[in-house]
Amino acid sequence: MIYRFRAILDNDTKEDIFRDIEIRETDSLEDLHNAITQSFGFDGLQMASFYISNEEWDQGEEISMFDVSEGHSSVRLMSETNLNQVVSKSQTKLIYVYDFMSMWTFLVELADIVEEVEASDYPNLMFAFGEIPDSAPEKTFEAENFDDLDDEFGDDLDLDDYEDLDFDENWN
Repeated sequence: MIYRFRAILDNDTKEDIFRDIEIRETDSLEDLHNAITQSFGFDGLQMASFYISNEEWDQGEEISMFDVSEGHSSVRLMSETNLNQVVSKSQTKLIYVYDFMSMWTFLVELADIVEEVEASDYPNLMFAFGEIPDSAPEKTFEAENFDDLDDEFGDDLDLDDYEDLDFDENWN
């Protein structure tokens, strides 16, 4: 079977920027990573990860290019994870982040599942819309500064007041 994905640049601009990609269901997430980077004109040399997502586009489990966990936990790798292991008719959404310094973020959704067409090459860029900007769109977060965040630990510490912190700043 062939999965048809739409990869949309997550940006706050007025213009939509997306690519429609066909790829075999048995191809790996690394193959999808390569198809996305090539279709948007990236060199593909930066770190990237996929995140399983839900209907609200919440970021879930990470599937990384490389295991950088240093053995502390098991990490799923793109090269070892087939598309049909993480995407299905009931689980259609992934978040893809490319280049963690720039944070190019894409919303990737399974749009259709079709039969493979003989004599077709996959992955296949079906459609491209919009030009990628020169730099990644800036992300806006709900809290503008730390004062807007709730005191999640209930310790009433003022992170800007170093006098109240219990540590020796000249420890070495």
